[in-house]
Amino acid sequence: MGGAVSAGEDNDDLIDNLKEAYYIRTDLVERAFRAIDRADYYLDEYRDNAYKDLAWRHGNIHLSAPCIYSEVMEALELHPGLSFLNLGSGTGYLSTMVGLILGPFGVNHGIELHADVIEYAYQKLDSFIKTSDSFDKFEFCEPSFVVGNCLEIPPESRHYDRVYCGAGVQKEHEEYMKNLLKVGGILVMPLEEKLTKIIRTGPSSWETKKIISVSFAPLVLPKHSPKSKPKTAPLPKYEVRTLQELARICIRHTLRVTTDGGDGQARGRGSSFSVGRGLAAAGLHKYGPRFKRRRVHRRHCNTLMLEEEEAAERDEEEEEEEEKETGELLRPQPAVNVLRERILGLPLPEPLKMYLLYYREK
Repeated sequence: MGGAVSAGEDNDDLIDNLKEAYYIRTDLVERAFRAIDRADYYLDEYRDNAYKDLAWRHGNIHLSAPCIYSEVMEALELHPGLSFLNLGSGTGYLSTMVGLILGPFGVNHGIELHADVIEYAYQKLDSFIKTSDSFDKFEFCEPSFVVGNCLEIPPESRHYDRVYCGAGVQKEHEEYMKNLLKVGGILVMPLEEKLTKIIRTGPSSWETKKIISVSFAPLVLPKHSPKSKPKTAPLPKYEVRTLQELARICIRHTLRVTTDGGDGQARGRGSSFSVGRGLAAAGLHKYGPRFKRRRVHRRHCNTLMLEEEEAAERDEEEEEEEEKETGELLRPQPAVNVLRERILGLPLPEPLKMYLLYYREK
């Protein structure tokens, strides 16, 4: 399934194509997609295929096509503080993107049939937390995964605001899936070859909308022996955060959304998801890391103020001229991780600074 949009040269190019084709329609979803490089969830030998709008499978590891994930993310109507359950959580790619929107006070759970895929998902999650600059640009709801069959969830389990199933659901399991939702919640799943959005409008009332035609592998049915007791698959536990964890969240939030105007006065507070104001002052793009070009030399001239497009064209022409004159390419220079620099500048013991940084590598 896939092939709805052209392949991209990199992750941003793929997202541009998904936006142009109207698969990505909202700012929140776009930011989440740009923050996580799809190729990071591929095995190294298959990374060249990461930016194609195609599903990928290797053994038990599977990723849906980007256009499908786009439709799912849009249909879920995510916002901070929600609870989310991913049935067939796979590599954790979708759960990690969802976590960027849910924020630190959401709930992000997943259940996956294969233990080796859970191990792979946690490896990718650890790599994202420890090495990605995007982690410092969002307030993250870290996903928790358990091994089990999603058709064996105990009936007394908690309900969720948002549920997604990543395998084909037959009509006989529709009611089971719907009962995982809270009232007001949204379920997105492939139901009889259609990606379907179901809203629970009341204790026994629902609204259903078909989104697009899809082809998913069907749910794996539990294997029950007549002589044995039916298995159950308990979901991850809901854990109350410690005061120490809450303090870390609060400190990082304050440093992230507060800018210093140069006079020692804190300015510009925003919501837990409004990273833009704090980072814009440092020259960072609201969708994540961007690069500043280092110029070999630059001519200065007095000109009238140009429109944005004209200014961009002028800069491109100057860069081309400078490259021709010097024979040296203008290499990109990574943007500064403002949050990290602020934490390292705090008058705190080093172990506490590392705790605030989640022990992240530079």
